[in-house]
Amino acid sequence: MTNPQALQPSKTDTRAAQTVGNSESEEEKLIVGHIARRLLPFLALIYVVAYVDRTVVGFAKLHMNAAVGLSDAAYGLGAGLFFVGYFLCEVPSNFALSRLGARVWFARILLTWGTITMAMAFVSGPKSFYTLRFLLGAAEAGLYPGILYFLTQWFPMRHRARVIGLLVLAQPIAGIVTGPIAGALLETHGIFGLSNWQMLFVVSGLPAVLLCIPTLRLLPESPAHARWLDDRERRWIERSLAADQRNYSLDPHRNPFSALKDCRVLLLALLFLPFPLCIYGLSLWLPTIIKAFGVSDSTAGLLSAVPYLFAVVGLLIVPRHSDKRRERYGHIVVVSGMAALTMAASAWVHSPALQLLFISLTAFSIYSIQAVVWTLPGEFLTGASAAVGIATINSLANLGGYLGPYGIGLIKEATGSLAAGLYFLAATLVFAVLVTFAVRATLRPHPRTEGSLGSGRGK
Repeated sequence: MTNPQALQPSKTDTRAAQTVGNSESEEEKLIVGHIARRLLPFLALIYVVAYVDRTVVGFAKLHMNAAVGLSDAAYGLGAGLFFVGYFLCEVPSNFALSRLGARVWFARILLTWGTITMAMAFVSGPKSFYTLRFLLGAAEAGLYPGILYFLTQWFPMRHRARVIGLLVLAQPIAGIVTGPIAGALLETHGIFGLSNWQMLFVVSGLPAVLLCIPTLRLLPESPAHARWLDDRERRWIERSLAADQRNYSLDPHRNPFSALKDCRVLLLALLFLPFPLCIYGLSLWLPTIIKAFGVSDSTAGLLSAVPYLFAVVGLLIVPRHSDKRRERYGHIVVVSGMAALTMAASAWVHSPALQLLFISLTAFSIYSIQAVVWTLPGEFLTGASAAVGIATINSLANLGGYLGPYGIGLIKEATGSLAAGLYFLAATLVFAVLVTFAVRATLRPHPRTEGSLGSGRGK
């Protein structure tokens, strides 16, 4: 990996770095576009498969619960245990990635999680369900924060909200793909001696295993190993990352594990926690919510894709607007506040059409704002510290993925309705709004260069 700290830029390079963030040249647009086209489609494909495999259980539940004897609370617990395994293994996984490289480590993650997803077809009761969901989380741990860390080696901060926004598009795209396919499979009687919900796990897990070889062959370790970059493009990446290190006073030589006790890391984890809590609390119960409209499995699958279409639109608008305005915290507050209102409204209304509309507006907000939140760690983390810090933030925050599904399951069993669970999710989004102000105060002082993105200066 290129070490920008060791670079000695010329006066021309220095002047170019100082104008970073003030204007974006045509050359810069071409370079960023070239890198994005080469990296993001494949990384997004991997993440689509990951997201399908972690959420397809929501559709399998429609038939699996009765087949193996799972209660709503047991399903919620097992669905959430994915994130306990994820939490325990994410920091070690990302540290291993920083040592072994992205190609080998991503291939290992793909192989293990794909195999475990297919093994979910043989769940026979609560214990096996709990065990496999935990192992699936442990196997996939490190993929998303690993991709985020990998992207920090290619894109300067001023482009990261848009880039991360394009990556996070994989989440709603996975939802769009999963719903219709899962609904269609559940309408069948299964094949090869497997029931319809068992085939659902096999079909969703196989692509991860098949992607191992392409990952090893196609993914470059760093800009220095990318044959499709020319020397001019490599120099631009080096200058831009070096400028980020100077402007944000980043130290690539610090002990990477010092990020574990950095209060800024812990506070960002607290800020990010409500988003996976709401996303997984909603997505893993969405098929159940829509099935309660009185529709067939195939129709439920089609309707479940609607909120994810709204999420795609949000991810194309909000991160880009944040980069254009050079502002982060105001976007987080406004969009999170909107999500809290629409989530509460989805619980309050009784019309299926209105409920689906408010759920879709919530998806617009909670998916799109993640990309803006993920620009903030780059203000103070770099190198191996970034790998450990990003993994720490993601692993702690993704405990929300445990609390969301499990909490809704408990609330539903206690009240007989999902409405109270949706109010619970809305309350966590209000909490995110409040924490945003504490994060903004803690991440000061701002970078030294005027106009640098991610500075957090509200407008």
